[in-house]
Amino acid sequence: MIRFRDVTKLYPRTGAALEGVTFHLRKGEFTFLTGHSGAGKSTLLKLIHFQTRPSEGEVQVSRYHSDRIRRRDIPDLRRRVGFVFQDFKLLERLTAAENVAFALEVIGTPRRDIEPKVTKLLSQVGLSAKGRSLPSELSGGERQRVVIARALATDPLILLADEPTGNLDPRAADGVFELFRTLNRLGMAVVMATHDAELVRRNPTIRVLELENGRLVYDSAATASAEAAAGPLASMSAASAGPEPSGRTPAGPGTPRPAPPTSGKTTDPPTARPDADPIDGRSSTATSPGEIG
Repeated sequence: MIRFRDVTKLYPRTGAALEGVTFHLRKGEFTFLTGHSGAGKSTLLKLIHFQTRPSEGEVQVSRYHSDRIRRRDIPDLRRRVGFVFQDFKLLERLTAAENVAFALEVIGTPRRDIEPKVTKLLSQVGLSAKGRSLPSELSGGERQRVVIARALATDPLILLADEPTGNLDPRAADGVFELFRTLNRLGMAVVMATHDAELVRRNPTIRVLELENGRLVYDSAATASAEAAAGPLASMSAASAGPEPSGRTPAGPGTPRPAPPTSGKTTDPPTARPDADPIDGRSSTATSPGEIG
């Protein structure tokens, strides 16, 4: 559903916000996006939303490709991708219901359909009784739920959330996160940028992408795949080696092995070739394709 192919994003004044990023997120997947401030999380989310384009490489979201999407198709893409902002971006003079209704009006929803859709969305995020409240009359957690309801107005396939719990107290943050989990269980893909290491630790089954200085330095899915692939090979290797001879202690990492017996002759160690070069091994986190039309 979302694929980055060797994506780099450069800004004239600050340089590379992302550099050589490659990954693939499948339909309905929940993913944490982690990294310190300035690591590139917000830039990555904006690239998925096509708020900006990569300087190099390609971003693919569903059937849309960053290198050949037409300008008139971008609104259609954004109907498929909801965006939840950390700082809410609500219209302060409009009620909760009116903020959600405004999002529906912008995308051309027929007027007769707006009120029932707003009622359904506010109920979905647990705010049925708060529709007439202004943002200033709502708690931080409630305001974030209005933002989520607004993001759901277009029935998106993907929900992006940029530090959605960063300004909330722990109880409100847990409530918002559980709402994301519920939406994910209903089939919606969620990409959630977060600084909350404890939240990530408490949810080990959720995929984690970690950015550092614009580079993807960790992908839990790639790590799990590598370990799964290495497991059977390691078992076969151990089995073929057979048991250690009796009276000897198996050698582990860092354990010196005894020198073999000598026959009285000495052998000079092999001379290294002066022209031999070291080999630089690099790894790739590419995954198999799988996208929706």
